[in-house]
Amino acid sequence: MEASEVPVATVTQRSQKSVESQVGRIYESFAKLPPDAQFRMLELKRENHIDYLKGGLRQLPSSFCGLYALRPWVCFWNLHSLALLGESVDAQLQNNIIDFLSRCQDPNGGYGGGPGQMPHLATTYAAVCSLITLGGHKALSSINRSEMYMFLRQMKQPSGGFRIHDGGEIDVRACYAAISVASILNILDDELGQNVGNYILSCQTYEGGISAEPGTEAHGGYTFCGVATMIMINQVNQLDLPKLIDWLVFQQGKECGFKGRTNKLVDCCYSFWQGGTFALLQRACSTIDQQLVIPVGGKSFEVNFNDIGHNFVKRRVEMEPLFDGRALQLYLLLCSQEENGGLKDKPGKSRDFYHTCYALSGLSVSQHIWSDDVSLLMPRAVLGPYSNLLEPIHPLFNVVLERYHEARDFFTTF
Repeated sequence: MEASEVPVATVTQRSQKSVESQVGRIYESFAKLPPDAQFRMLELKRENHIDYLKGGLRQLPSSFCGLYALRPWVCFWNLHSLALLGESVDAQLQNNIIDFLSRCQDPNGGYGGGPGQMPHLATTYAAVCSLITLGGHKALSSINRSEMYMFLRQMKQPSGGFRIHDGGEIDVRACYAAISVASILNILDDELGQNVGNYILSCQTYEGGISAEPGTEAHGGYTFCGVATMIMINQVNQLDLPKLIDWLVFQQGKECGFKGRTNKLVDCCYSFWQGGTFALLQRACSTIDQQLVIPVGGKSFEVNFNDIGHNFVKRRVEMEPLFDGRALQLYLLLCSQEENGGLKDKPGKSRDFYHTCYALSGLSVSQHIWSDDVSLLMPRAVLGPYSNLLEPIHPLFNVVLERYHEARDFFTTF
């Protein structure tokens, strides 16, 4: 390069600088406010979020027509967000949602993106988690577990991975959807878990994170899916955890939020995908030495896969947080929160149900990251008014913990 030439910034560099500038201005303005005004700015607009979310369950604008094949996801994003806020839906709406999801259930197992559509592992996860979030006998008994098991077996591949749907791609997301659904429905067995660990291991990259499929780039969403799956099949100790943690900690940037990949922009949804992975590792640190088969008196005692999720959440949080939870809350409350309800990716973007769901999930993780007991939460764990505190989640499934326990009791009884 000639001495007189000026380096030209790449599109990524320009975008990063623009986001940093927008976020920086928000933080500078906040810092100049008196304490009482700062406190008000940090308030979670709970009632406005509830109104926004309930409106999305009743009627969507025409701009959402592109989500026609993702309607169980719209149910999950909104229902889970409401549950995090401690809110439920009325009986009529609950019955309408159960009836709709029942029409999305394929006679041969699994759930499609709408009535009559092909069953798909991602929408199956969304539908099952929606029904668990609604809770109650009608919702939980509507899931055909015997046909679900057969559908999961059909999606299982010799490599250990799962196809996301018949003829679809094989990736880590499909593995997580299949294994998490099987685990929470109490139908996970050796057949479903066979070779899944080897497939996930083949997706851990040189950076330490986990990619969608072998040979691609480490990504926050797939890293969460991979780590959670490895915990559910009791093989998380097979991952290179030090390298994974090295990659994770560098995904929280100067904006205080998380990005999903190296050299990408901050995005509030990764407050869960990355922050939630830290929540898993806090408990996994005490389980990584466990073996799938434990010798007892010369015989083999096989671990019950279906107990792993239940036992995992009962473990004490022994490791201190590896990310700055209060900084993450600052980003979510000041840079992602819309005054009239809903949360958005980053300043300059529009609110939507997806980002609202995973921003609130990440907010819950960052509040509860210091303790597994709400009664022992440190005052510093919640940024802003204590009324900002959200319901805790089960970190493996991203459903509110109370709803998980109800489902666990139901599916181990019936």
